[in-house]
Amino acid sequence: MKSAALLLTLALGCNTICAQQKQFTIDEATLGMQTSLAAENIKQLSWIPGENTLAHIVKTNYGEAFISKSIPSQQVDTLLRLPAVNQSLFGKSALKAFPPLQWVDANTLYFEWQRRYFIASKQGKEWQAATWLTLPENAENASVEPNTKQLAYTHGNNLFLVNNLGKTIQVTKDLDGDIVNGQSVHRQEFGIDHGIFFSPKGNYLAFYRMDQRMVENYPLINWDDTPATVHYTKYPFAGRTSHEVTLGVYNPKTEQTTFLQTGEPKDHYLTCVTWSPDEKFIYVAILNREQNHLWLNQYDAQHGNFIKTLFEESDPKYVQPIHTLHFLPGKTDEFVWWSQRDGFMHLYRYDINGKLLNQITKGDWLVNEISGVNANKKTLYITSTKDSPMEKHLYAVNWENGKMERLDHDAGVHQISINSNGTYGIDNWSNGTIPRVIDVISTEKKWKQRLLTAANTLEGYQRPKIEDVTLKAEDNTPLYGKLIYPTNFDATKKYPVIVYLYNGPNVQLLSNSFPASGNLWYEYMAQRGYLVFSMDGRGSSNRGLRFEQATFRHLGTVEMADQMQGVNYLTSLPFVDVKRMGIHGWSYGGFMTTSFMLRKPDVFKVGVAGGPVMDWKMYEAMYTERYMDSPQENPHGYEEANLLDKTKDLKGKLLLIHGTMDSTVVWQHSIKFLKEAIKTRTQIDYFVYPGYEHNVRGYDRIHLMQKISDYFDLYLKSETAE
Repeated sequence: MKSAALLLTLALGCNTICAQQKQFTIDEATLGMQTSLAAENIKQLSWIPGENTLAHIVKTNYGEAFISKSIPSQQVDTLLRLPAVNQSLFGKSALKAFPPLQWVDANTLYFEWQRRYFIASKQGKEWQAATWLTLPENAENASVEPNTKQLAYTHGNNLFLVNNLGKTIQVTKDLDGDIVNGQSVHRQEFGIDHGIFFSPKGNYLAFYRMDQRMVENYPLINWDDTPATVHYTKYPFAGRTSHEVTLGVYNPKTEQTTFLQTGEPKDHYLTCVTWSPDEKFIYVAILNREQNHLWLNQYDAQHGNFIKTLFEESDPKYVQPIHTLHFLPGKTDEFVWWSQRDGFMHLYRYDINGKLLNQITKGDWLVNEISGVNANKKTLYITSTKDSPMEKHLYAVNWENGKMERLDHDAGVHQISINSNGTYGIDNWSNGTIPRVIDVISTEKKWKQRLLTAANTLEGYQRPKIEDVTLKAEDNTPLYGKLIYPTNFDATKKYPVIVYLYNGPNVQLLSNSFPASGNLWYEYMAQRGYLVFSMDGRGSSNRGLRFEQATFRHLGTVEMADQMQGVNYLTSLPFVDVKRMGIHGWSYGGFMTTSFMLRKPDVFKVGVAGGPVMDWKMYEAMYTERYMDSPQENPHGYEEANLLDKTKDLKGKLLLIHGTMDSTVVWQHSIKFLKEAIKTRTQIDYFVYPGYEHNVRGYDRIHLMQKISDYFDLYLKSETAE
């Protein structure tokens, strides 16, 4: 008996030790946080419009059910059962799970499956599902108008409307495929993510029309066909001819389209498209090609006439409008405008005559989102970086006097959804050690209930020590970084280091969210004996305009100076092997990686650059000209950042990776780089992903991360690696 007890004790002890020593596989390190290691969540959690009632999906013994829960009473009701929906619509179990459910009002919702749209509505006390309509094959950009139950979509380059009687109307009839209607324009810069704009009551349909006939064709090769086939896309290079965009307004009653008179030059940018609540006007932010001057214009929606410019904004470097107007509830004459005019993204209240009524928020921090409103209290619910640029918190702010109050209490990054009454909110948050918590809170701070505390799916794995680091840029700006130690760290040893970076506009790598490392691949490499370091230098997002604009006209220069502060910090540590330092990044990070390997060739022994820009003259006009001006205006800046003429300076090992169908950073960047490397007899390692665009996603990403890991192992891990 004693022997059996001893064996049991040893077995239990071994299980505990073994569990603590569990290593991440490359599959888990790459896709685990989205699959097997994902934190528990509440599926399709939402507010029912106009009610203090939540809705979400639960699993039952009979399949999924869509339920409601009244707040604060907690009364639960079942709205839809998946088996019943399947039976009424398909006569069989076609749906294995509910598709995304979209609310129309408290008694109606809709969903889409395989190009078919279905409506579920409350009939008495029961909910019934019925077929609505079917879209043709290859239909894209579907947009539903819930009030009138209309749907617009694009097919090819034209726009179609299915009216509330089920009749399909072809709104545009452009025969030239280079004229595109109803799609995103300006290569999805300026916050643009769609091209169809129903009016608030559904009586009109506005849409982008983009004429690309004057833009150069760019070939993308499909290597799956034999022989390979060519698809041409329109690519407006920096400093070269760009497309021309207008905004049409279609009236379903008259079946006529009117175009807004947005004026010239025709290659300006149209964004922040907003209908007035009464449907009489459309507001458009017009940004000049130089991107340093903006006009907020009002147009007559019926006739397309220009009415007036409400106000203008300008900046010596650039203006970047990315938010539509937010009309205040119950008002047709007051709205909230987002602006960085004082150096940080803040909210301003205007009337429709262009009079500034007040600045709602101010300070050396920025507003991230408007999450909801409370009309009775004249309150906006916003998330902001007021407490820390590494976190995001919920605030209530009065839109007349600017009085603010924080509504959450826990450190971390908070994702917020406020109900339509502005009385309750869903607070979905995490921090470095907490995977996910979902709370329902009263906006008056009088009531709170926890809906979910997710278990830590990473327990049992060998996790590295993670240390927050704050350094200083040359101008004393704080720079936030993270140092990830090797597991089983021994301070008497010297370790190789991998620096992962992006350091480009509109991206922030580091935040106080789960996991604290920011990426399980970092932890995978730490388990393999590496130090991993990452830092957001000047030029990256969420720190204000001065921080971002420090790189203006000289991309890659200030960023390298900041990253060198990180390098100097690393080399000051006694356990860092300065002869075994590596660097890795993708896209802008690929540009930065290659820049370091060529412009500071003595710093890093090994670099892996994915989808890198090699010559900014070959990148798109909208992005590049904002941060660099045009090549004609800034030849020195472009030449300084050009990597094609610097291949001879490479000393370390460099692996370039590119997708063959990349229409963002076109494949020609790395092809031209290879050609220059051949001229200078410089040896480069190279790998392509056939058929992939700018990123390698899905299961094939495991292959990518294995290749990157193996490359560092081959040339960096061993002290004798050559």
